[in-house]
Amino acid sequence: MADDLEEPLESPDERRAHNRARLILDVFFDGEDITGVASTKDISPGGLYMNSQANIPQGAVLLVRIPFRPDATVVCRAEVIYSEPGRGLGLRFIDLSAEGRAMLEHEIGNG
Repeated sequence: MADDLEEPLESPDERRAHNRARLILDVFFDGEDITGVASTKDISPGGLYMNSQANIPQGAVLLVRIPFRPDATVVCRAEVIYSEPGRGLGLRFIDLSAEGRAMLEHEIGNG
């Protein structure tokens, strides 16, 4: 049957490997030519979306620092997966440590 062969297109949320939590935090970022502070829109153990007016190209690598509390901060590198100039950036964590991942999962679970 022809209907059985057609599959619905996946939304971007369905393609993600991790569910994202709606959590607003300040994120400090440092790139080759830019440094700044942005706020998250959502976050997961795989990456985050941050609201930013900065024009950072897809493929750029940033050092990000995510302070959940004074005693709980995640620091890692992240690649810009997509850029919406004047609006924000989608980042994928590159070298998130096991400890950082555990902290992120704990904080998201409590968010």
